[in-house]
Amino acid sequence: MSDTIHILGLAGSPYTRKLVATLRYRRIPYTLEWRHPMDSYKDRIAPKPALLPTVYFGDDPQPVTDTTPILRRLEGHHQGRSILPDTPVMRLINSLIEDYADEWLTKAMFHYRWRYEADIAYASDMLIYWAAPTMPTEQAAPIAMQFGDRQISRLGYVGSNEVTGPIIEAGYLRFLELMNNLIQHDGYVLGTRPSSADFALYGQLTQLTSVDPTPMKAAEMVSLRLRAWVDRLDDLSGLEEGSWRSETTPIKPLLTEVGRVYIPLLLANAAALEAGEDMFTATVDGAEWRQNTFPYQRKCLTWLREEFAALSAADQATALVVLDDTGCEPIFAEG
Repeated sequence: MSDTIHILGLAGSPYTRKLVATLRYRRIPYTLEWRHPMDSYKDRIAPKPALLPTVYFGDDPQPVTDTTPILRRLEGHHQGRSILPDTPVMRLINSLIEDYADEWLTKAMFHYRWRYEADIAYASDMLIYWAAPTMPTEQAAPIAMQFGDRQISRLGYVGSNEVTGPIIEAGYLRFLELMNNLIQHDGYVLGTRPSSADFALYGQLTQLTSVDPTPMKAAEMVSLRLRAWVDRLDDLSGLEEGSWRSETTPIKPLLTEVGRVYIPLLLANAAALEAGEDMFTATVDGAEWRQNTFPYQRKCLTWLREEFAALSAADQATALVVLDDTGCEPIFAEG
């Protein structure tokens, strides 16, 4: 059991779901303890925020929370059933889409969950009962209200407001169409086997297509195929390994969506942080986007640039050809 990964997670956390589904697919032993969204876990070293899973590797007492580095760490510890493509260029593309899922698509998840009354009421109760199904109703109700109020107050930190809300929702609907087409083509984003990008997208979609009423209705109208895909990714432990995509044309529309909505935010956020500002503005899909700066997303940009810089000159040239005219190439050209 010293090699078993122990997770403190939330059922309503897309990052917990991303991690657990990956462990199932890779057949890596783990234990999972559902935590309470309002629990400080004073008896454990459990970093905030609760939205992220807290992960302990074997007997190592130091917890980690960031799923992308965790998945890369697991690649070094466990052989077989890799979730990273076998060529450097496609690994870069995979990282870019994974980052879009973790950092942009989560804006849609947070926006829908805490912007609309029906979604607020549903999520507030569900997040409590997922962690504590035996809690009496009279005790759960005020906790759910308190947690909901706290989350609503944080909408500005993900950039959700009256101006940006329509941008987020339009991007979500386009994404549903794009994913429907990709799934129909090969079954997964980067071939006939799942990548870390698939699991990142799946994590957000477990909430958007399966929990929160408003985005779930939208998903059912656009693509029942995608709704079924999310259910399947929950446990792919029995899936035989497929092949990675060699032709990049089918993923070009998704990369263009990444460049359309996410890349402008990455660049504007980094520039504002460099200037010592606590707010940034960007033009996203033809409209002004304004939100608090987010230091973590500067790390995301740095990691993507470092991965690009580590490519050979030939692979860098190939990557820029793949990304040409998608709106993604500026993060590497400016890096």
